[in-house]
Amino acid sequence: MLTCPGKIHTLAIPNHKEVGRGLLRDQIQKAGLTIDEFNTRCAEIL
Repeated sequence: MLTCPGKIHTLAIPNHKEVGRGLLRDQIQKAGLTIDEFNTRCAEIL
C-alpha cells in the first residue's frame, strides 16, 4: 500500500504478471500522483 501524507486516495492495481501501461498511468492519475511521485513511493517500499 502506498500512502501520501495529506492525501486520501485508493490505488488499486490488478495483481497480474504484467499490467498495461495505460491502465497503470490511469490509476496513478486517479490517485492524484504524478508518475515520478509513484515511482519514488515504489522505490521507498521495495
